[in-house]
Amino acid sequence: MVVAGCALAPPPQHRDVVNEALPKGTSIPPSWKADANGGSVADNWLASFNDPLLDAIVAAKPEIDHKHAHSPEELKQTSLTHLRDAVALLQTKATPQELDEYKRFVVNLANRVASAHREHGRGGDPVSDTEKAAIAEITEALG
Repeated sequence: MVVAGCALAPPPQHRDVVNEALPKGTSIPPSWKADANGGSVADNWLASFNDPLLDAIVAAKPEIDHKHAHSPEELKQTSLTHLRDAVALLQTKATPQELDEYKRFVVNLANRVASAHREHGRGGDPVSDTEKAAIAEITEALG
């Protein structure tokens, strides 16, 4: 009998995951507290953030397309259209800096998803040509 395996890297530390996931300078309270009796979410709770951009985005109430894509190409085109629509909304409601931050966030997210696994085993390119093309289309849609 032969038993084989491969060495796995240890999982990342909690603090490393948090540091990568949250914007720099974000502080997390040492503990979260809630009323033991629960309760309902207050109406208009987003207003408590006092963020005009968030208020404008919520007020825009983008329509959700409930129909399902009939092909991968249709899904891709619909998704790229949603990105263009989001940019158009942010161009009217956000500062240029906020718009740039949104674009960087989306492209960074696409890169991280594409890099989540290696295409050709150990030592292979972490991002396939197809994924690179998709990231280029996303970047183009964002303007």
